[in-house]
Amino acid sequence: MPAAPQKRSSPSYEELDPQIEALVNEVIERVADKWTMLVLEVLDVQGKLRFTRISEAIPGISQKMLTQTLRQMERDGLVKRTVYPVVPPHVEYELTEIGRSLGEAFCGVWLWAEKNLKKIEKSRAKFDQRAAVRFG
Repeated sequence: MPAAPQKRSSPSYEELDPQIEALVNEVIERVADKWTMLVLEVLDVQGKLRFTRISEAIPGISQKMLTQTLRQMERDGLVKRTVYPVVPPHVEYELTEIGRSLGEAFCGVWLWAEKNLKKIEKSRAKFDQRAAVRFG
């Protein structure tokens, strides 16, 4: 009878590949940036878009911040920038396969938030009530 498959445990801190660890830290930093997540969402839902359409879909983002965000996402391979040789220039952005997969990976956070919103709000309200009594 074959041996039962072993459950793979997480590597210890000493076993981590420094390059993978650096990439994980960079990706977490990138997606912790709200603009990157919003651009991922807009392009995932609406598909290929021009800069102006992305800007309109994300209230509050400045032109400078959107430009920086799209450049970094392009550098990381998350978006593809296509320039059409017309006057005036026509530029479109779309998610790459890796960009879509990153969005899918972090979709779990949205699902978790939706599932736990009421519990978190209840916990915060209880904490705030206790804090008001203790420190009020």
